[in-house]
Amino acid sequence: MLLRLRRNLSRPELDAVLALARGLGYRERFLEGAGALTQIEGGGELLRLDGRGAPDHVARFEDLSGVAAILDAGDARERHQRAPGQQDTVVTVGEAQFGGGQLALIAGPCAVEDLERVLTIARGVRERGATVLRGGAYKPRTSPYSFQGSRERGLDMLAHAKAETGLSIVTEVLDPRDIPVVSEVADILQVGSRNMSNQALLTELGRTRRPVLLKRGFAATLREFLLAAEYILAGGNTQVILCERGIRGFDPSTRNVFDVGAVAVLKRQTHLPVIVDPSHSAGRPDIVRALARAGVVAGADGVMCDVNPWPAEAHCDGHQAISFEEFAAIAADTRTLARLDGRSVRQATQPTETAS
Repeated sequence: MLLRLRRNLSRPELDAVLALARGLGYRERFLEGAGALTQIEGGGELLRLDGRGAPDHVARFEDLSGVAAILDAGDARERHQRAPGQQDTVVTVGEAQFGGGQLALIAGPCAVEDLERVLTIARGVRERGATVLRGGAYKPRTSPYSFQGSRERGLDMLAHAKAETGLSIVTEVLDPRDIPVVSEVADILQVGSRNMSNQALLTELGRTRRPVLLKRGFAATLREFLLAAEYILAGGNTQVILCERGIRGFDPSTRNVFDVGAVAVLKRQTHLPVIVDPSHSAGRPDIVRALARAGVVAGADGVMCDVNPWPAEAHCDGHQAISFEEFAAIAADTRTLARLDGRSVRQATQPTETAS
């Protein structure tokens, strides 16, 4: 591990760093000299620690006031970090596969409100290439007076859609106490942007073995995003999918700022699959397709779209929903762009005999 110590740190601060290093079993060595701190351009001193690392060591050193930065984690890499030569983690759910050169398409309404319409949407997106149906049964809303979702009735609707179409289900869980009931229907448990920093929820999801789709907080740095994933990974759940859904900006032209650069950075920093949600990034249907293309070119392992043929009647985010035709175009774009990159999109097979 390589640390950059803070310039002009006090003796007690230095002693705290060395004490922790020795307590964790490291042998310390100041670069360019035996025991002498070496000034480097930009300030600070370099301290090399040799020894067997563990994922929690980085955070323990970062907590010390004498440490300015961890320049190289070495063997103390956190669980989300990609080691040299490490292959992608692949998350497989039903007919969908995320990572390892495979992309998957997720589509459906923002919220499930009516059974017949949910079934119609599920059939429609499956026919056009989706392998996972999205739909919120529990909805976190900015106002306590807004539609909060159909809750248990919404889960029943998703269960019907799953049974009829064979699509896997991704839906949001808001409360650790709801994980068991949501898991009875959901194949992937979603953590929304508002809950990215809900450590109690993340910790409990780490104890499950159900895949988790983690959305980036609307004001979160990539470091904060990855450490939210670390909570889940540290609990033993290795099936985490990261979702770039846009961050808050100052320009009202779009609902959020689609951080396409974050997709490229994440694909280098982590082995976890990364998908994009262009619907929530755009907040308007006319540019969802363009943002989806950008995300795939940047390396995304999947695309999640808000699809609803009745946007004017939706109680939640109808203004950003796209049509079946637009989703079909996005699916075609994704297949074409994936092939150019030597990747492929996992296709839905024919419905099972039990499906109508």
